[in-house]
Amino acid sequence: MAAEPPPSSFSYRTTGSTCLHPLSQLLGIPLDQVNFVACQLFALCAAFWFRIYLTPCKTSSKVRHAFATLLGIYFSIFCFGWYSIHLFVLVLMCYGIMVTASISNVHRFSFFVAMGYLTICHISRIYIFHYGILTTDFSGPLMIVTQKITTLAFQVHDGSAGRAEDLSAEQRRLAVKVKPTFLEYLSYLLNFMSVIAGPCNNFNDYVAFIEGRHVRMKLLEVNWKQNTSCSFPEPSPTGAVIRKLCITLVSLLLFLTLTKTFPVTCLIDDWFVHEANFLTRLFYLYVVTQASKPKYYFAWTLADAVNNAAGFGFSGVDKNGNFCWDLLSNLNIRKIETATSFKMYLANWNIQTAAWLKCVCYERVPWYPTVLTFILSALWHGVYPGYYFTFLTGVLVTLAARAVRNNCRHYFLSSRAAKGIYDVVTWAVTQLAVSYTVAPFILLAVEPTISLYSP
Repeated sequence: MAAEPPPSSFSYRTTGSTCLHPLSQLLGIPLDQVNFVACQLFALCAAFWFRIYLTPCKTSSKVRHAFATLLGIYFSIFCFGWYSIHLFVLVLMCYGIMVTASISNVHRFSFFVAMGYLTICHISRIYIFHYGILTTDFSGPLMIVTQKITTLAFQVHDGSAGRAEDLSAEQRRLAVKVKPTFLEYLSYLLNFMSVIAGPCNNFNDYVAFIEGRHVRMKLLEVNWKQNTSCSFPEPSPTGAVIRKLCITLVSLLLFLTLTKTFPVTCLIDDWFVHEANFLTRLFYLYVVTQASKPKYYFAWTLADAVNNAAGFGFSGVDKNGNFCWDLLSNLNIRKIETATSFKMYLANWNIQTAAWLKCVCYERVPWYPTVLTFILSALWHGVYPGYYFTFLTGVLVTLAARAVRNNCRHYFLSSRAAKGIYDVVTWAVTQLAVSYTVAPFILLAVEPTISLYSP
């Protein structure tokens, strides 16, 4: 495993800017985390400015593309320093593939080059150069860029080489008919709204946003009925942004309290492994995995708010006629915490990554789609052994949960009381199954995982 940095120097470890080092020392928070949050907060302010002063009706799409790209490149360099060159190298290589490869092969070449480069970076960062574990290392943005590169390549293939009858309705809707220009390609991959923390999105949606067609397109998709002859409404994202910032603040507070109170090291403590009884171990396993969630809630919700502040992320209207801004949402916290099945939990966790896996793997492979999708997910996340423990276990849990649900659920639908009991039991089992499955993902290494599972 990678060599851990000395505790005394942990807060100094970063490859990006050190101008916020005094603030890092004052707060007692690692400098790479401070840089990350500072960039995202600046991106939030820039997003509001972008929406108000660089509106599509007053500014050309080229100017909007250029501004989003240049600011995104600056954020990358600020946060990751020379590491950011990996982003730029991968983007340039894959654009070369985009313009030179045949339509029939562009998706294959782009996928193998992007995933290959990402995997090499994962291996070199951890096992060759021993950079250790930085909270916000360059592999995060590289993973997002890899998703976007491969998503776009498959959608370009669908738009020109795919036969309409072989494509799903969703694939036809997202198909890209014309290869993007160099500026569009850079903007899509490196824009300031998503270069640091994502999420992945679809090229057609992004270009429609830049060109000012985003809201109209989404309203037409839901058969919006105009009550008057005036133009389409311009829904404001302010309410959605405020709500998501409140969630972000709560998540940050939980991270600063719960995560420090119940660190992951609890799971490999001698008392936990050798002395605690079975129910106590289950309880601690659940609590520790719960305590690891707020950092994801914080990062993903803040990233969603940044995109919404810029005017990107409108998804249409709900059943009550309210405007929705969840096109780019990466999670649904309420459904995660109340999930009564493994499938429901996964469907609401890291939503955009699940959509990517579906786009490039699950819907494309001719055999064993579930197994291959979990393997691709593990490979995309990195090369820590814990990832493979988690995702291979996830295959078994998914198949088992599906079998149990298909064979048992109908027995409990005869009455409201039986259904209520079924929901409570399946909620508890789902939460514990998730905790059991994701523990290696948190522990990363082989030794602590075996130590956790062996009792």
